[in-house]
Amino acid sequence: MVAGCGDENPGAPRVSKDPISVRGWLLDVEGGANAPFRTAETEAARKTHLFQSAYVEVVNAPYVSGGIAENGSFLLLDVPPGKVTIIFSAPGAQAARLDLDNVPGNADIYLPALLLEPNGVTLANPAEVKVRMAARIAAPKPTGAFATIAGLRVPVVDTPIAQMADRHDYPIPPTTLVPIAKVK
Repeated sequence: MVAGCGDENPGAPRVSKDPISVRGWLLDVEGGANAPFRTAETEAARKTHLFQSAYVEVVNAPYVSGGIAENGSFLLLDVPPGKVTIIFSAPGAQAARLDLDNVPGNADIYLPALLLEPNGVTLANPAEVKVRMAARIAAPKPTGAFATIAGLRVPVVDTPIAQMADRHDYPIPPTTLVPIAKVK
């Protein structure tokens, strides 16, 4: 009778009791914009194909939900805290590894403009990377703790709960236009 009340498989993966969210968008793949003929139309088509072909997984976390949208934005929910490895796969970058370390439980990680490389990820806009924690406060304030995101030391910031409403939404990447030569 006691055996029936215990854990069926104590080594089985589980959803964390204090999961984190990881959000952002893919900017491009290293060398991806080096096509011989670039127009707004070819760039839009190339990136649409790139993002549709992209795949993301969190190592040793089988219960993560989310994915990559057609515009390159991504959202990963139920990611375990602590030390995390995220692998992005796309044409030209089959195993772009993004390492997160010392991430506190229930944090929201915001990663704008990731440039995928064959074996890694570059933060194209490191000043905008954020690690937020929901708190009952009036204004954001640093906690004194730090997380490491792709080798970058990022402060963990307590953030008013009302400002955390976007943590379950795909972010909207800014649109970038390719200049087109004027016809005379």
